[in-house]
Amino acid sequence: MNFEVGDRVRYLGCTEQQINWGNNDRPYMLILDHVYTVSDVDVHKSHTKIELKGIIGRFNSVCFEIL
Repeated sequence: MNFEVGDRVRYLGCTEQQINWGNNDRPYMLILDHVYTVSDVDVHKSHTKIELKGIIGRFNSVCFEIL
């Protein structure tokens, strides 16, 4: 999946491995199945980090689905 700024995404939850891969932030403040808006995308070689509007942190994109 290619995430873009402005995409609406649903939080699916994350495993410890998904959080730790690439040193992502812990998504303790995110609500399962809640919809967020992507504010920044940082593509790396083997993973992508996204930032969400109104939320501080960078999260593993595999924990989200694009709507």
